[in-house]
Amino acid sequence: MPHDPHALAPGVLELLTERHLATLTTLRADGSPHVVPVGVTYDAATATARVITSGTSAKVGHVRAGRQRVAVCQVDGRRWVTLEGTAVVRDDPDSVADAVQRYARRYRQPRENPARVVIEISVDRILGNA
Repeated sequence: MPHDPHALAPGVLELLTERHLATLTTLRADGSPHVVPVGVTYDAATATARVITSGTSAKVGHVRAGRQRVAVCQVDGRRWVTLEGTAVVRDDPDSVADAVQRYARRYRQPRENPARVVIEISVDRILGNA
């Protein structure tokens, strides 16, 4: 599979729209990986992945502390895809509402969370087999 996030095979796009959880890997201050399950959405037109979460989560703290290189990995049997990129935390209402709508389309309407933010990932590399 190509590394270019704008040159995705149809199977990869399909995998990224099916209802599967993924893992998000961020880096702790000591450089060790912090891996947690997440729901993720991917916008192929802009090569942007989004993860909604609480603003108090460790993953948000890692990104806000400047450790912005992250990876999201989704596996379904022999099919898998990893999205790598640079993350930012967005907490403005428009960005959060957009991310919630995307999440609801792929998974379900999330529960209310007044502390919700979105980790927005500018994907610059995609690896996988789908």
